[in-house]
Amino acid sequence: MVVILMRRNILTMDLVKRKKIKIGFPSTFEIALGLTGFVFIMVWLFTKPEHPTYSIYGFQVLKYWQKGFWELLEFTLQMILILVFGYSLAISEQVNKWITKLSKVADNNLKAVLITGSVTLVAGYINWGFGLVLGAVLARKIGEINYNNGIKINYPLICAAGYLGMMVWHSGLSGSSTLKVAEKGHFLEHTIGLLPVSETIFSSQNFLVNLVLVVSLLLTLFILSKRKPKVFNLPTRNSAKKNKLKSGKGFLGIIIGLLILGLGLSDFIFAEQGNLGFFDLNFVNFLLLGIGLLLYRNLKDYVMSLEAGLKSATDILIQFPFYAGIMGMIKYSGFLEDLGSMMIHISSPEALPLTSFFSAAVVNLFIPSGGGQWAIQGPILMESAMKLGVDPAGMILSFAYGDQLTNMLQPFWALPLLSITGVSAKEILRYTIYFFLCGLLVFGIGIWILIC
Repeated sequence: MVVILMRRNILTMDLVKRKKIKIGFPSTFEIALGLTGFVFIMVWLFTKPEHPTYSIYGFQVLKYWQKGFWELLEFTLQMILILVFGYSLAISEQVNKWITKLSKVADNNLKAVLITGSVTLVAGYINWGFGLVLGAVLARKIGEINYNNGIKINYPLICAAGYLGMMVWHSGLSGSSTLKVAEKGHFLEHTIGLLPVSETIFSSQNFLVNLVLVVSLLLTLFILSKRKPKVFNLPTRNSAKKNKLKSGKGFLGIIIGLLILGLGLSDFIFAEQGNLGFFDLNFVNFLLLGIGLLLYRNLKDYVMSLEAGLKSATDILIQFPFYAGIMGMIKYSGFLEDLGSMMIHISSPEALPLTSFFSAAVVNLFIPSGGGQWAIQGPILMESAMKLGVDPAGMILSFAYGDQLTNMLQPFWALPLLSITGVSAKEILRYTIYFFLCGLLVFGIGIWILIC
């Protein structure tokens, strides 16, 4: 039998060599399925009570998975909306007019790199979907204008700068974990209670870390831009012209948009002084909806923009229930307490935030979704924090920094940018590795000094 299997393996390898069959990297959905199977085996082997047989307990673990499968439906929809609404804003006619004017100013390599990086960082801090698409469209437009004018620029570096929004998004205004824990009834409320954004997003520690990070990244861009740019052939496929929608005539969208914005912003007026408890995922999505309606004016055109954005939300739609199922297996089997105890044994209260940071950075390579990752890691990290007496707000920020850091190594969220700009993942990763090293230094020192 062993000989037969060995012969089959040799024949398969020979077939791969002769036909040059390419074995591609698994898709994110395949990774989610693989992670589900891995967690099932771990839970099945290490949490089995004494009396049931392995087969009976295996079925019980599957029922835990089924029970958890539907527990994050609200969170799933919130994450889809925050991406789609942000995407819609980025492809609006008004934003594209502003992009064209800004692109004409970027008439040399240094300006092109710094302008793209600065705009993308600000946009990514506001909303990750908005920053993701805006950075790609801006990089493409700058490339087109300079190419037509015969100006030499480092187009791959500019495209890499257009991806920098994913380096700041989770500590910004659309961070999935930071906004979720501020929401009444969130899935960890029984463990940590409600954490307002004043303790996470708008904390002095977060502002200082982000300020140092932005300055460091712009300095890194400045140094990289000094390399002699080469003449580039701008890819013609997937032109950025396809990634904008004109606003039609009408006033109904303006009326509804102003009404929604007025209702949303009124929360600042009626809230108690210094209390930002209303600032959660629902609040952010409500404002994005109002701004979108206001920009498009015409309801039909706005719906068309949402349809374009929905295509990019497919992975969230299908993967989040599987992440919820993983959370169900970990939570209902008692494996959560075991993992929490393990983290307590291998870490100290002073080092736990750094443990959270590095673990989030590693896990993000396999689960390239901040919301899905928080659904799995959040319960473990918060359980450990409460048992060791560590501030949960600092732990969440550490998690957010780790999650966004390795986006510079994980090209999954760069797919829209690669499609719009026409560059390959290899061409931008040669520069994002420097962004990663810069962020690793800033985040690591920031967590050690300000949070630990």
